[in-house]
Amino acid sequence: MLSLRVLATGKANPAIEVSSAELDKKLNRGSGFTQKKSGVVIRRFSAPNESQSELAARALTDAVRNAGIPSSSIDLLISACGVQEQALPSTACAIGAHANLSEGVPAFDINASCLGFMMALKVAASLLSTGTYRRIAVVSADQPSRGLDWDEPEASLIFGDGAAAVVLEKGNDQQGIRSFLFKTYVEGRQFCEIRAGGTKCNPSKGAVDKDYLFRMNGKQVLKLVSLKMPDFMNELMDQRGILLDSVDLVVPHQASHLGMAHMIKRIGLDPGRVVNIYETHGNQVAASIPTALHEAFATGRLRAGTRALMLGTAAGVSIGGLVLDI
Repeated sequence: MLSLRVLATGKANPAIEVSSAELDKKLNRGSGFTQKKSGVVIRRFSAPNESQSELAARALTDAVRNAGIPSSSIDLLISACGVQEQALPSTACAIGAHANLSEGVPAFDINASCLGFMMALKVAASLLSTGTYRRIAVVSADQPSRGLDWDEPEASLIFGDGAAAVVLEKGNDQQGIRSFLFKTYVEGRQFCEIRAGGTKCNPSKGAVDKDYLFRMNGKQVLKLVSLKMPDFMNELMDQRGILLDSVDLVVPHQASHLGMAHMIKRIGLDPGRVVNIYETHGNQVAASIPTALHEAFATGRLRAGTRALMLGTAAGVSIGGLVLDI
């Protein structure tokens, strides 16, 4: 087991609450269309002047306050956002500028789309185990509202903005990552994408406005994940001989109402042991899992001595799972 202790979690809510009824009016849809299509009742969008890094820093400040520690005690910052604030420099640098950390604290990004937070936990645990760092902050913040194509209901109505953070330390012999697995099935790499913004597609190569917006083939994602998930779960749990019944709480990526329902049925999960905040948050991309984790700690569903299973999918198409003993 890779030792890891969650010292505290934190969350930041974007400024604007948006109901599905409001989106019906905005998009000239009939009453109830957005909620039926998306499964979301309310979600939050960032105000025009609310930056991604500022939102992330607020979540980190909340986590530091909940931990009762000075921000100066953090000696590494990892940003795990699905989409970066800008191409260069790293989003972590921008978060650090707003977070009141000590001068010179190292900061870098990890990008694994919706599963960036999970991958960042694994990296942080490895660094803590070697003694390279003593206290690490991991922050995920995403603003999908800035890049949605409202002409495509499937790829726009499910999303909400948000940010969440954790402060991590090395744990005791009973705390840490019990099992971890991450797989990428590259045949699905074009099922979820934003084409422009990098070196492949940009103004010099004729990029158009729609190339900068998110596009998704949800049916193909679900089909591929459904095919791969059973063997993935068997491999994840068999690493350490873990039984699904030993998991106290499942903390999934809040991808969509259909995706979560399918996952629960396909794996045979007890819905009562699944953190489901989708109706009130939507899909927050990389911020989805840490926000759900924060809610689990805040409500007492996760506490010392419990076991959590983080599970989700991401653009790529990737599937990730992590069993964490709290």
